[in-house]
Amino acid sequence: MESRRGPLKSAVPSNVVSPVRRCSRTACGRPAVATLTYVYADSTAVLGPLATYAEPHCYDLCAEHSERLTAPRGWEVVRLSDGSAPARPSGDDLEALANAVREAARPQERAAQAGGGGPRRADPMEVARRGHLRVLRSPDS
Repeated sequence: MESRRGPLKSAVPSNVVSPVRRCSRTACGRPAVATLTYVYADSTAVLGPLATYAEPHCYDLCAEHSERLTAPRGWEVVRLSDGSAPARPSGDDLEALANAVREAARPQERAAQAGGGGPRRADPMEVARRGHLRVLRSPDS
């Protein structure tokens, strides 16, 4: 006997599921870039690179929500970098750069006086030295 109803139709419309994981925040459809995990024993929220697979007690967050993340009062947020993002310079890096620029801007005589009898000349291109940093002469001069 032949059915007059036609082919079976699903009660739930079928949409293609995106392979990209989305942000767990309500009403946010942006792609996830980080995974948030709570460590209740240590009162710590750990935000790291996107996990290789979704876990039930972890939350995937987009870039905007991961940057604005705050933890409950008394909790600590630990942000783990994945190493692929460029590292931001620390205060020590910026201070060392500023000191090297100041040293390079000094006239030759003042640099020799500050060095206590002249800088060591291990390299003919070396003009001055401050700690582990060296100021080098331009190859054109």
